[in-house]
Amino acid sequence: MTESFVRISRRHFGKLAMGAAAAAALPRLSFADNPADTPLHGLSAFGDLKYPADYAQFDYATPEAPAGGRFTFTVPSWFFNQSPDTFDTFNTLVLQGNAPPRMEMLYEGLMLSTLDEPDAIYGLLAESVAVSADGNRFTFRLRPEARFSTDAPVTAADVVFSYDTLKREGHPSLAIQLVEVTEVAAEDERTVRIVFSGRQTVPTALAALSMPIVPAAFFADRPFGQGGFDAIPGSGAWEVGRYAAGRFIEYEKRADYWGRDMPFSKGLGHFQTIRVECFRDRQAALEAFKKGDVTYREEFTPRAWASEYAFPAAQDGRVKRDTIPGESWPNFQCWALNQRRAQFGDARVRRAINLCFDFEWTNANLLFGLRQHSQSPFELSDYVATGAPTPEELAVLEPLRADLPPEVFGEVWTQPVTDGSGRDRRPLREASELFAAAGWTRRGSTLVDAAGQPFRLEYLLNDPEQGRVYGKMVENMKLLGVEASMRVVDAAQYQDRLNRFDFDMILCRFGFNGTPTREGMSLFFGSNARDRDGSYNYPGMASPAVDRLLDRIGEARSRDELTHTMRALDRVLRWRLDWIPNIHAEGHNSAWWDMFGMAPTKPEYGFPVEHLWWYDESKAKAIGRA
Repeated sequence: MTESFVRISRRHFGKLAMGAAAAAALPRLSFADNPADTPLHGLSAFGDLKYPADYAQFDYATPEAPAGGRFTFTVPSWFFNQSPDTFDTFNTLVLQGNAPPRMEMLYEGLMLSTLDEPDAIYGLLAESVAVSADGNRFTFRLRPEARFSTDAPVTAADVVFSYDTLKREGHPSLAIQLVEVTEVAAEDERTVRIVFSGRQTVPTALAALSMPIVPAAFFADRPFGQGGFDAIPGSGAWEVGRYAAGRFIEYEKRADYWGRDMPFSKGLGHFQTIRVECFRDRQAALEAFKKGDVTYREEFTPRAWASEYAFPAAQDGRVKRDTIPGESWPNFQCWALNQRRAQFGDARVRRAINLCFDFEWTNANLLFGLRQHSQSPFELSDYVATGAPTPEELAVLEPLRADLPPEVFGEVWTQPVTDGSGRDRRPLREASELFAAAGWTRRGSTLVDAAGQPFRLEYLLNDPEQGRVYGKMVENMKLLGVEASMRVVDAAQYQDRLNRFDFDMILCRFGFNGTPTREGMSLFFGSNARDRDGSYNYPGMASPAVDRLLDRIGEARSRDELTHTMRALDRVLRWRLDWIPNIHAEGHNSAWWDMFGMAPTKPEYGFPVEHLWWYDESKAKAIGRA
């Protein structure tokens, strides 16, 4: 199955993971033992920094790898307003339009996160940062070498412009990180001050310190939200090369990149050209890989992974494939039933619809046994709750008891299990009883409410493969009297309808990061995001208890406390079923033409193949691809 996978960028931009909030007491930073206003090379929410001030490179970098060559792929993840299927603008920093994947590579922030630590950030455009005693003021000293692709220096004025503008007009994934920023001011050409309200926590603050910086001069005579194919200049290592709108884009490594010899970039980004191919059809993308027009592919469709990789190049070894271990972050793949539409507002209805999905039969017959049934929105992470609440989790939940389903205080909700025959009537009987308890009755073959209005559900898809996998689920809904249907729309219409919350049911996949921030999580679970265009609160959920749990996440003073609070939230989300957990894989099903080098192990918190691997000319010659 092809999943809609939006990855939240964590390397150059803010770590939009999962929330933190106003807190009476902030968790200690790794620099807590340093005097206030001491210049530091990095910050961390919990624990010490892995890399010292004089670090030479990141441990997952490979400085000895050769530079050059081309990497062509269909992206497994994308960011902000980007689309993997088409593009009509180069402006990826706003909500409007569809930008090509990897446009974020053009831009850099004051700081960047690593791929082998869950919450640390280090100086990028900034050579140092000093923090006030109260943790509300961050003063950055910009690197004198830092320059945009226009050859203009990156100045404090550019930082001020970028922060002010992104807070007002930026994509919601960026703007929400800046809610608690009250002032951004230039003290001189190379010194900039960012001040927070005092309501932020450490993860909140750290997430805001990596916003993309763009040149103010570029927007002297044009609006920030302008579309088109005039790329906004950045200070990053890449620039736009050849492209054909909606079909492909090439990014070229800049020979004049200011940071090419800096520790944060040494041994990374080896390719000269990174080419992103866009396909509206999954099968066409696979055929392009088989022909060698695409040289790396992550396969999200179990049927294809099990049965469509026996082509000659794979059989004779020119194409390699493997399941590469996943990352240590929550794996979120869930259905959203849009509660802005009255028929989905009752949790019993959502539970009934979930009972129509026969995972055991589907996995055995359509998914080749390659998927696991997700129990939680936070699969594969330490944040998944099990059994009954622990004393630490109860301490978080008890003050909210009056606003929570009573089941939260017992065994955690788990997925139903069928007999795998495809004809198990027990879950459908239970679903029928839940519909009846929620006020829906059968009139003939149709489920209707007290006013006689039928229960309608349209499952909105952006890939026909989902129709194959979930067709039986829709048929089960029809057996119960739901007027259920599926509708496939093109990529642009799909994204537009998501932005406007114009759907009944969708399936989403997101890649979260390991350390929550309230602002990030509220995009998915917060009441304040329910009616905000461009947020990820697709179910339209609004719960004061969940909002308070998001606050509690921000109050965590240690990673253990954070984990207990996240597990408490997991319990609540699973009994509410605003987001219905779907399925997940254990790693990356990856295939590639055998012309690349790679390190023997991958970092724990990221897998950007295009930046970690390199072109191996000897391998390419051996398979006739040099």
